[in-house]
Amino acid sequence: MQVVCWLLCLGLAGAFAVLQKDQVAQHAIKLYRSKGPTHGHSWVASNCKRLVGLLRQKNVVVKKLAAAADAVGRDRALSEPERHFQVHTLEVFQKELNESEHLVFQAVHSLQRALQGDYRDVVNMKESSRQRLEALREAAIKEEQEYVELVAAEKHQQEAVKSALAQNKTLSMLDEILEDVRKAADRLEEEIEEHAFNNNKQMKGVNVEAVLRVEDDEENGGKRKNKSKQKEVEDDLGLSMLIDSQNNQYVLTKPRDSTMPRADHHFIKDLVSVVMLSLPCGWICTLVGLPPMFGYIVCGVLLGPSGLNSIKSMVQVETLGELGVFFTLFVVGLEFSPERLRKVWKTSVLGTCYLSLLMVGSGLLWGQVLRIRPTQTVFISTCLSLSSTPLVSRFLAGGSRGDKEGELDYSSVLLGMLVMQDVQLGLFIAVMPTLIQAQSGDLDSFLFGSLRVLYLLAQVLASLAAVLLLCVLLKLFVIGPYYKKLHTESKGNKEILVLGMAAFVFFMLTVTEFLDVSMELGCFLAGALLSTQGHMVTAEVMGCIEPIRDFLAIIFFASIGLHVFPTFVLYELTILLVLTLTLVIMKFAMAVLVLSAILPPSSRHIRWIVSAGLAQVSEFSFVLGSRARRAGIISREVYLLVLSVTTLSLLLAPVLWRVTTHKWVPRAERKTVT
Repeated sequence: MQVVCWLLCLGLAGAFAVLQKDQVAQHAIKLYRSKGPTHGHSWVASNCKRLVGLLRQKNVVVKKLAAAADAVGRDRALSEPERHFQVHTLEVFQKELNESEHLVFQAVHSLQRALQGDYRDVVNMKESSRQRLEALREAAIKEEQEYVELVAAEKHQQEAVKSALAQNKTLSMLDEILEDVRKAADRLEEEIEEHAFNNNKQMKGVNVEAVLRVEDDEENGGKRKNKSKQKEVEDDLGLSMLIDSQNNQYVLTKPRDSTMPRADHHFIKDLVSVVMLSLPCGWICTLVGLPPMFGYIVCGVLLGPSGLNSIKSMVQVETLGELGVFFTLFVVGLEFSPERLRKVWKTSVLGTCYLSLLMVGSGLLWGQVLRIRPTQTVFISTCLSLSSTPLVSRFLAGGSRGDKEGELDYSSVLLGMLVMQDVQLGLFIAVMPTLIQAQSGDLDSFLFGSLRVLYLLAQVLASLAAVLLLCVLLKLFVIGPYYKKLHTESKGNKEILVLGMAAFVFFMLTVTEFLDVSMELGCFLAGALLSTQGHMVTAEVMGCIEPIRDFLAIIFFASIGLHVFPTFVLYELTILLVLTLTLVIMKFAMAVLVLSAILPPSSRHIRWIVSAGLAQVSEFSFVLGSRARRAGIISREVYLLVLSVTTLSLLLAPVLWRVTTHKWVPRAERKTVT
């Protein structure tokens, strides 16, 4: 105990000595000296004596607690639950004393470490702050455990009281039934309890952080009358929002008590807002001759962070929008038979590879001129080489697709190239760790990563072969009987047919995801397999799925608007317009050049239309850009530029498509942009 006092005294004296070395602290030292040296030394001495007295008193209390626990253990008059409760309460109190003593010593060591450091070194101060924060987190976990133990002990005590009362009176039949139900409910809670907190807190990579728990403030005065009761219910249901120190917001995903139904009202409100605002926005765009999806994107802008900022569940809205992508590609696959796929597969593979190589080559060239690191240029070029499959699918939805004998129709070539780009996207995501290693400059890791890229390429080719083999087997043995069974069971009740089609889409999606191929490819192949059953089957499935597709597509395009920032675009409008127009023209010219070289002479007239469909950037650049920014491949400024250029290219794409199809597509074959 004396050592602690001497450390505290020496630490304070050392602190004053360090402060005297800096002229900035002279005023504070004068204020301290004005109190008189005797008063300062007496304050230190009195507090040291007080600390020694508290520690001695703590040792006396610990001995009394041990004697009390021994007395409780020998008391035969107490029941087993009550004895357990009293002993457990004494143990928790002793833990509290030991933890308080530990915090005192920890504070002294922290003061000593701070006095030995250089207060002008920001790194040293940051490390000290991190260690204090870590100690506070550990203390918070221990305090939480003690609180949970006290709650459990209190529950045991209540059970003991109930048992004592039950022994002293005769229970009615209803009371006996309720008692049995209570015991069964207790067993059920114990069985479904996962103990997720205790099981995960010791896992590698798990960090304990401080979060804010925010309750909803009801603005309506009438709802405030029952504020206290509503708050208690909200606390019990766990539906409040959590915010961490990085301003990330979290909502409940799985409750502790799974027996009670819960609903995320934030998500419901967000969906209601998106649907209600999408109607007038899409209607206005239709009246002025623009595609309705413009209105859906504007709806996302108005409700997103750059507008009213009323969307609280952004991740959930975007996840629901992804289902719109899946069903859109499924409908496209219904209109795209395997015969047409076999017809254009060579053109699709060669065209996609040549376009990617040209984009990466031009990116490296510009990177040398602008002195940008090769890893950044490779990432940005590959990211910008991808085109939006859902957007082009909306362009091609509906309408006739007549292709003459010996010729390729533009929709087949365009969709084939987009499907190959989806495969390329999956490969690029797998290769991103190698780009991160190259960014760090580790040559050995980079060489090892290059070999890993070759391995991944072989793995993707093997996965594609496995997917194609599965498609052949499904077409020969499964699709026909499966659809006939669904058609028979769904007469007069279409929900079985809708459920069966959705299950088949998700099955193909799961298979391609398991084989590390794009999920979008699985949805497309599901539609293509069903299209082999004939026009009647395609028409029936289309009638059931199209309403679902249209609703989810609205959510998808609105989720794109959530990432549009008009203020940033206005600040940098000139440079963004120049970059976007340059990118669109460059992609269009490269696509025309590649298609002129690989298309048969009888089909080269469609190169203009296919190039117009590819002259924009895929919305997946949002995902790739966010991953690259977290990994340090690109900076915040480059990330915002990629986001803005992608958005502007998507907004420009319908205009370019309409102009091109008006010029090169006969009136009877034109598709309506929806």
